[in-house]
Amino acid sequence: MTDFPWLLSMIVVPAIGAAAVAALPRDREALAKQLALGVSLLVLVLAVLATVAFDAGGDRFQLTTSVAWIPDFGVDFALGVDGIALVMLLLIGVLMPVVVLASWRETAPGRRSVRAFFAWLLLLESLMVGVFAATDVFLFYVFFEAMLVPMYFLIGSFGGPRRQYAAVKFFLYSLVGGLVMLAAVIGLYVVSSGELGEGTFAFDALRQIDIDPGVQKLLFLGFFVAFAIKAPLVPFHTWLPDSGAEAPIGGAVLLVGVLDKVGTFGFIRYCLPLFPDASRDLAPFVLVLAVAGILYAALLAMGQSDMKRLVSYTSIAHFGFIALGIFAFTTEAGTGAVLYMVNHGISTGLLFLAVGMLIARGGSRQVSDYGGVASQAPVLAGVLLVAGLASLALPGTNSFVSEFLVLIGSFPTRPVFTVLATVGIILAALYVLILYQRTMHGPPRGVLLDEPEPSETLEPAVSGGGGASAATATVTAPAPPAVPRLRVPDLGRRELAVAVPMVALIIALGFYPQPLVRLIEPAVAATMVDVGADPAGVQPATTDVEGAD
Repeated sequence: MTDFPWLLSMIVVPAIGAAAVAALPRDREALAKQLALGVSLLVLVLAVLATVAFDAGGDRFQLTTSVAWIPDFGVDFALGVDGIALVMLLLIGVLMPVVVLASWRETAPGRRSVRAFFAWLLLLESLMVGVFAATDVFLFYVFFEAMLVPMYFLIGSFGGPRRQYAAVKFFLYSLVGGLVMLAAVIGLYVVSSGELGEGTFAFDALRQIDIDPGVQKLLFLGFFVAFAIKAPLVPFHTWLPDSGAEAPIGGAVLLVGVLDKVGTFGFIRYCLPLFPDASRDLAPFVLVLAVAGILYAALLAMGQSDMKRLVSYTSIAHFGFIALGIFAFTTEAGTGAVLYMVNHGISTGLLFLAVGMLIARGGSRQVSDYGGVASQAPVLAGVLLVAGLASLALPGTNSFVSEFLVLIGSFPTRPVFTVLATVGIILAALYVLILYQRTMHGPPRGVLLDEPEPSETLEPAVSGGGGASAATATVTAPAPPAVPRLRVPDLGRRELAVAVPMVALIIALGFYPQPLVRLIEPAVAATMVDVGADPAGVQPATTDVEGAD
């Protein structure tokens, strides 16, 4: 099984599927949806089979494929995965069928083409697999930049009222970061040429090079800017709330669930092993940004009236925890950070989906337009509750395990930053519970009117003179204005098919995360060795322990 080109297949299959969907006649929209769903399920099967073929105790990079691409410049179309990349491919495989089903009712009024929507989704899946599977730095850069195109069109053509602004902002921020990284990639090639006598972009060869610490810092910053924008870390974050709010729900799930992880994946895959001295020297600076993001984004989330912007800000806070785990330089914290990347994609993906289901019923993204939904749609309320509790890392949900590993792994080496980060847990409980309480409980309200209340009838007594018996008169008082109430149907079968697997994963990984931990931990330990840290999880190694009495 290890000889089969699993990774290449996971890139080629959705790319061919995208072309096939785009080539369908205009009136075959139902077939376009079915074909997109079938292709996404096939990629999920390939991801599972690749995981079965992967040996967690074997070589660091497995399932490799390498073909000379631009030999004059040492560029190969080289693919391979360690445990870190493999779990991200599994995440893509799980999320894509869910996104296709959740986007089933995407319509085509005038400018919107259902075929184009699902073709862009499949092309995005192909490129996302490529960016995590590439083991050639130049190939990684190509996939990194190419991902911008399908997401730009998903936001700009199928998003909300401010879609064009959000799409352009997303594209420009990411493009600028990519250009800075390109300069660093070229610099890395020049350095490798001087060290090895021949330039190379191969990751394994590059991480063996002893680069001058001063040069390391410059190259580190080039990669870091691109990854910090993509992640995003504060203050590079301002594109995400706009893009997350305006993207269609399926696009928003992939944006925060997978695309943003390319940034944190880049930290642990490229910044730490290639520039170990710079990573250790600049770690305090990165940790300040990470903790600032946890607290700042959580406070902003509490003040949001737009539900999609609120969820986007929660993601910025979560990325702060991931960066904290990566730059704590312990295997425990690093494992928690990578596990957090997977769990965040599931929990926040479900949170976006639940919010999208609510918006589809009410036609509004404003929290104030909803109330009392739980009394009419208890299953939808339950899904939103599970997603919210996972987002705040309640014990028993998947996010708790990863957040716990990050905190206990970071405390021995970064106690001050860890203590500050724990304040974000309290703030997370506030913004999640505020959202749930205001939309699911309280008096029903919304944008559709129920039947008006009947008029109130008053029968006051009227006194008669000369001892006559009292007479009565009926006075009809005007009814009070009808209170706007939203009639919310509960989840249908298609929506249940979207939500149930995600809820099941949240609970299953909350109680038994070991299969993912077993894949992730060896790769993280190898990265800690690369960065010069003790893989057992103490401090960066500075002395030769062997031979000490």
